[in-house]
Amino acid sequence: MPNFLENIFVQLERSAGRLVLREIRGEQFVSVTGRELLGQVRGIRAFLRNAGLRSGDRCALLAPNSIRWVAFDLALMAEGLIVVPLYARQSPAELAAMMRDSQPKLLLVSDAALGHTAMEAWTGDSTNAPRLVLFDEALQKLGPTESIPDASNPRADSDIVTIIYTSGTSGEPKGVCLTTANISHMLSCTTERLNQLMGQTHEPDRVFQWPPFNFAASWILLLCCLSRESVLTLSTDLTKLADEIRLSAPHYFLNVPTLLERVRRGVEDALSKRAALIRLLFAKAHEAWLHQNSGRASVTDTFWVALGHKLIFSKIKERFGPNLRALICGSAPLAPETQQFFLMLGISVLQAYGLTETTAICTLDDPTIPVEPGYVGQPIRGIEMKIAENEEIIVRGPHIFVGYWNRPEETARVLHDGWFHTGDQGEVNARGNWRIIGRIKNLIILNSGHNIPPEPIEDKIAHHLPTAQHVVMVGNGRGYLCALIAGAVEPQAVHSALDAVNPGLPHYRQIRNFTIVREAFTPDNGLLTANGKLRREAINAHFASEINSMYDRKPS
Repeated sequence: MPNFLENIFVQLERSAGRLVLREIRGEQFVSVTGRELLGQVRGIRAFLRNAGLRSGDRCALLAPNSIRWVAFDLALMAEGLIVVPLYARQSPAELAAMMRDSQPKLLLVSDAALGHTAMEAWTGDSTNAPRLVLFDEALQKLGPTESIPDASNPRADSDIVTIIYTSGTSGEPKGVCLTTANISHMLSCTTERLNQLMGQTHEPDRVFQWPPFNFAASWILLLCCLSRESVLTLSTDLTKLADEIRLSAPHYFLNVPTLLERVRRGVEDALSKRAALIRLLFAKAHEAWLHQNSGRASVTDTFWVALGHKLIFSKIKERFGPNLRALICGSAPLAPETQQFFLMLGISVLQAYGLTETTAICTLDDPTIPVEPGYVGQPIRGIEMKIAENEEIIVRGPHIFVGYWNRPEETARVLHDGWFHTGDQGEVNARGNWRIIGRIKNLIILNSGHNIPPEPIEDKIAHHLPTAQHVVMVGNGRGYLCALIAGAVEPQAVHSALDAVNPGLPHYRQIRNFTIVREAFTPDNGLLTANGKLRREAINAHFASEINSMYDRKPS
């Protein structure tokens, strides 16, 4: 049976004269057909063969998403090399640490400044430093391509295809080794879900892509698009996402909760500045939709929902283009209120759950049945999930990684008898849908012995503080909980939020004090990971004086 890479090359050959990939450049597209992409891949493969590389050598790929990134990725895999994708916005020290760990032979980069910045942070043995190669250099120094086949070299199921570094919310990032078998199984599963979503449509999938390809879920979606009849449009300017989405007019695209919640807040803020009649209509239609969604709709509710859809909801949905079937959301749980908001607009949000170690996905909402807000769907085919000690989710199946690169002890700690211990806490309901509660390592243990997952409480507080950038609970080893609130928030707003949340919580889960911090949490200052997750240990250390000050004050 052909593996995923062979399937991709066959599909590109079938699509020789058809547009398969394009970049947005302002208001224009830069595009390639299947034939043109295969031509780039052949040329890069010739260069790689002349570079003296052997099957199994590692090569790092450092660049923003682009057509050339895709061509280099395919060429490296086709030559039996192991791809180490790196994030173009990662700090130089982190990039150097990942390269020292994986020991790539080449560092392939899109521009000289990016490559030199990464190499300047290299502090290891200079004889083991990778050779820096610009994309342009590789494409200009092509060897003869006559001997390069269009198809990929056969790869064994056990071959490591890529080493993807985790974001490292605590400690150093670890290199996750994914094999041919892992990826082949995952693409067969995601293709099934996308077939369900697209139904009997006879046109190519139109897909928009903005998350970086070094993230596992983003990369899997890329491979999925290349292996099916699709037109994949790549974002080139994150400050113009709304315009790019409009131009690409996608059927679906990948999102993270932060983006969807920002869209929701933006819509609500814009509506709050409209005429009183529009505000009243939105409020009435929203309330009526909630009644309708809970099965308590009256005739009046049906009227308000219909009017709201005609005059407001449909206008908002139009911003995503005329073809939208669904938004796919992953990386963290999405607030139920946000998922319901998009449902009200007539936009289905399909949630996915997974980790890099599970080849990106364990669960994904079935697009043929109604979604359940707050849940991340059922396991995809061939995957087993169950609850272990401390409500931890453990998983096994053909999608589980083979181990961390050069870290046998870390591998042994999370893999037991074929089960991968995710470190996530969760629960499953009678319908088989899973809900993610939080991370075990994020548990706050008070000196009373109470174990408290912070994420659900943080989400509740954040819901009442739409202008807050982040809410971070603290209190490990202390007598009670406090919170750091990051962003342009007024103290009275925080008091009001706590007054709304605390009464519904047991006394030991209530927030007693808070501090507002104006400094933004970003990957650049080390307070967020590259994909936007909190680095709690770093936050606790960075704001140690503010945290101590909260506990020096009398609790409210």
